[in-house]
Amino acid sequence: MSVDLKTRAAQAVDIAQKAGAQDAWSTVSQSRDVQFEYREGKLEKVKDTTSQSLGIRIYAGGRYSSHSTTDLTPDRLQDFIAEAVAITAALEPDEYRRITPEALFRNRPTADLDLVDTNVQALEREQRIAWCRALDEKSHQHEQVISATSGIYDGTQRSASASSNGFLDEQQSTYCWFSASVTLRDQGDKRAEDGFYAGGAHVEDLPDPEVVGAKALDRTVSRLGSEKGPTVKSSMVVDARAAASLISRLLGPANARSVQQDRSFWTPLMGEQAFSKKLTIVDDPLIVRGLASRRYDSEGISARALPLVEEGVVRNIYVDTYYGRKGDMAPTTGSPSNRVVRPGDHSLAELLSQVGEGVYVTSWLGGNADGTTGDFSLGLRGHMIENGKIGRPVGEMNVTGNLRDLFTRLELIGDDPYPYSTTLTPSLVFSDVDFSGA
Repeated sequence: MSVDLKTRAAQAVDIAQKAGAQDAWSTVSQSRDVQFEYREGKLEKVKDTTSQSLGIRIYAGGRYSSHSTTDLTPDRLQDFIAEAVAITAALEPDEYRRITPEALFRNRPTADLDLVDTNVQALEREQRIAWCRALDEKSHQHEQVISATSGIYDGTQRSASASSNGFLDEQQSTYCWFSASVTLRDQGDKRAEDGFYAGGAHVEDLPDPEVVGAKALDRTVSRLGSEKGPTVKSSMVVDARAAASLISRLLGPANARSVQQDRSFWTPLMGEQAFSKKLTIVDDPLIVRGLASRRYDSEGISARALPLVEEGVVRNIYVDTYYGRKGDMAPTTGSPSNRVVRPGDHSLAELLSQVGEGVYVTSWLGGNADGTTGDFSLGLRGHMIENGKIGRPVGEMNVTGNLRDLFTRLELIGDDPYPYSTTLTPSLVFSDVDFSGA
């Protein structure tokens, strides 16, 4: 990846302006993605992909359009951008489409977020295969294993952006993930399925592949003998990995586009005590080695920690420049980075003990949530909580309710945030939740 991406991005902006654009924003990206998958004791899939692309946003005569190409040959790129400008001139004007104001580029963080691991960039085939074998061996250590699939996924991503009003910068990151999924023979013709994965920017931050494989098997073994859960109103403990998905559903409509289009239950919540005082969520793009860390977003807005909810009070939502103008809202950022739920001081065992009886959710199985009303219905699998401990496995049951109402009944938070996600959430405990099953 020796190509000077910043130069290419700046050249694209220059071409656009010479072709008649008043303003332009260009992003040039390069990536390498490698997949090794192992199944039933042998290497089943190898994929090594490199790609490059250029995206450009054109602002001309009050009109706007965006275009992308994978052909960066200079002559073809010049023709491509000239055509993009010509197409833009034929569109209807949109008074709200303007390039990101220069003021939002200022105070860009300069601290090293440590997102590049040279060990990832130097990985060899033999190392990937050795990791796959380790994952595979651990995930097979049960007499009822029907099948197991293991994988190593790693890569490097790099991009540079330039604008006609002075933005020029680049970002780079690496990633490496270990994954294992297991299927076990259960009673009759039933099967138990589960898995585990772990990843990060640096290899040294990952658990050993043997640990990931063993965890995948343990989670699957815990599903043996699963029965249809009951219809009941009870406490719900959501484990940290599943809690990340629940927080993502809560925050899904917390953005300027949904609010401006009146498709968000967050619309009346700004500044209000909308949720339990236990709940504090911050979007933090500046976490060192964070999975979604960055120094600026896709519009060039400088990264900063953004409090979303403080002790239940809504402080901010995601506001990009376009829908910010349309909805008369000050821009924050248009897209999430690392979302951090403030942990509590209880271990999972302590949470279960305090709950006593209820349902422990370990994963979600489909379902939906309405961003306009907050109403949701989610399939789940997990365990009954019996005498303060994890009891029999259950599935084939749904949890229903309203997201705003659910998070007013958040009673306890664990001290165990799940680290392998862009949403860093500990285990959560809710009271009086409606479950439907047998």
